[in-house]
Amino acid sequence: MRAIDVKPKSERAEHRSAPTVRAAELSYRRLFEAAKDGILILDADTGRITDANPFLVSLLGFSHDEMVGRTVGELSPFRDIESNQIMLERLQENGYVRYDDLPLEMRDGRKVAVEFVSNVYQAGDHNVIQCNIRDITERRQSEFAIRGLNAELKQRLADHERLTAQFVEVQKMEVIGQLASGVAHDFNNILGIIMGYTDLIASDLSTDSPLNVYVEEIHQASERAVGLTRQLLIFSRKHKVHPVVLDLNAVVGNMNKMLQRLIDENITMTIAPGTPTARISADAGYIGQVLMNLVINARDAMPNGGTLRIATGSVTLNEGSRPGAQPAEGALPREYVTLSVSDTGTGMTDDVKAHLFEAFYTTKLSGKGTGLGLATCRTIVEQSGGYIDVSSEVGQGTTFTAYFPRVEQPLEVPVPPVHAGPLPRGMETLLVVEDEPSVRNLARAVLEGQGYTVLAAANGQDALHVVREHTGPPIGLVVTDVIMPIMGGRVMAEWLKTTNPHLKFLFTSGYTDDAIAHHGVFAEGVEFLAKPYTPSALIRKVRELLDAAGLVH
Repeated sequence: MRAIDVKPKSERAEHRSAPTVRAAELSYRRLFEAAKDGILILDADTGRITDANPFLVSLLGFSHDEMVGRTVGELSPFRDIESNQIMLERLQENGYVRYDDLPLEMRDGRKVAVEFVSNVYQAGDHNVIQCNIRDITERRQSEFAIRGLNAELKQRLADHERLTAQFVEVQKMEVIGQLASGVAHDFNNILGIIMGYTDLIASDLSTDSPLNVYVEEIHQASERAVGLTRQLLIFSRKHKVHPVVLDLNAVVGNMNKMLQRLIDENITMTIAPGTPTARISADAGYIGQVLMNLVINARDAMPNGGTLRIATGSVTLNEGSRPGAQPAEGALPREYVTLSVSDTGTGMTDDVKAHLFEAFYTTKLSGKGTGLGLATCRTIVEQSGGYIDVSSEVGQGTTFTAYFPRVEQPLEVPVPPVHAGPLPRGMETLLVVEDEPSVRNLARAVLEGQGYTVLAAANGQDALHVVREHTGPPIGLVVTDVIMPIMGGRVMAEWLKTTNPHLKFLFTSGYTDDAIAHHGVFAEGVEFLAKPYTPSALIRKVRELLDAAGLVH
């Protein structure tokens, strides 16, 4: 017969669940002992520690016995937690407290960042507090590493964007350079024709002719067009720099009258040389371009009049004393000669100053500025080994200062004087070789007007034929374009020198310097006259070369 359990039902259930409870307690204890997070058990009523697992003992550096029976606030690592009493109150109210990044100082002085989570639960007939303490040092290091990688990635992206922008600018400048190179030749020929015939008309007019006003307007417009073309070529670095040792004071002084014509009557201009020796290595024409651009900017900044001051000076710059513009690496410390242009005009905002030297950036009204002036100034100054800086406040005026490295070598050439008096004449026979008919006819008319006998040819091959057929007086000088169809000027010159080694040549061109450099026209001893040239410039240059050759006129 089967035995019948006569115990009460509840007692039988308790008897059957006892092993299950013991198994659960054993399982919890194993987890408690093996946990890789610190676990702290507190009595909820007293706040005293009743248990701590081995991981926490090892982390804090306190023994199990040292912790049991004490409050959390009595252990040094937790003393910096906001009032432990407040923490207990929050636990009692909410049953949960969390600190995501709690700095604890261990017994041995180590700083450890932990995640501290406390919650209240019922164990048997009373409440307990369980604190889980997780060492997040590695996690924080990973987060810092990720932040560092993110920062590095952002920086690389920023660098990439900056380099992309620079590349786009380089491409734009290359396009500008190609455009400048492409139009320079034709445009300079056209300007040469306009300027040449304007001068011829002016020479035939009486001083009281009402047409003189119109002729002067044409002449000034042509000069502005020449300046604009030159700025474009300089900025796109398609124009060759010919630096010499020169006196900056002399350059500024010789431009005084011309600069006076650029400014309005309500502007007072003064020139103040601040150093007796202001020798720099630069292209005198380009330095003049810088000065003119800065003076025009100063004039436009003072529509109601004011004071414009041009000054030179000297300064020794060290690493800590340089202005915002950066010179080349390794350039400091050294002595600089300065050229400053100051005005009492409207001044500029910081935003305007930030974009001031960018190509095509202008604050002037449409048609009043190209945005190339200051960009050209910076290019010229940098090509001379220096840099340019600006100081300006709204309503307080503006000062541009260009810094040029001082040189001690003697002056190579004096600043060329302004020619005065009648144009020189001659009786020699000349050969003009030019593929553009209008330019060829103009040069021929100008030179014949000064008494020369002029032969003409449309290209190098045609010129060889003209020379072979010529039976009159020997040809004293050949004025030739560099780049022409069929045969260029340089090849033609080599052929002519085989039969007349002493023949002199004057090369001209409206192409950019880099386009004609490989033709050898910039070699030492080769004479060159850039287009567009004025009739007077052509006449004086021709006479200069003929006199140097010992030919009598």
